[in-house]
Amino acid sequence: MSYESLPQFLAKIDLFEGLSKDTLSDLIERGTTLKIPAGGHAVDQGADDAGLQVVLEGSAEVTVNGVVREPLGVGDYFGEISLIDGLPRSATIVAGPDGLSTFALSSLAFAPVVRENSEVAQTLLKALTARIRSLES
Repeated sequence: MSYESLPQFLAKIDLFEGLSKDTLSDLIERGTTLKIPAGGHAVDQGADDAGLQVVLEGSAEVTVNGVVREPLGVGDYFGEISLIDGLPRSATIVAGPDGLSTFALSSLAFAPVVRENSEVAQTLLKALTARIRSLES
């Protein structure tokens, strides 16, 4: 995925939907793209690292406490919980058969953007409360 298409792609993700172009550009400048080969671990449950990753290409298997969950595909994301609370990872994410390409944003890079821009915090809260409501229904 080219850098030129990354802003348009991320603008469609509920965590970033509605953010201004400048804010989205700021987030992109603070992040990076990662490529994980098939079978490689993107994150391990219980790990202390924190950060958000958005799937740009490929797929990933998800397990929580050894229980397989719905796989992730293009446009899905993971790590938003540890990004916010800084606690250990709540799931293990393993790249699917075609590998995995993600946009990654560390908590160190994300925190100043949230502090400086209430629009980011509000968008994040809306996305997470929508997820909670979905899980409760």
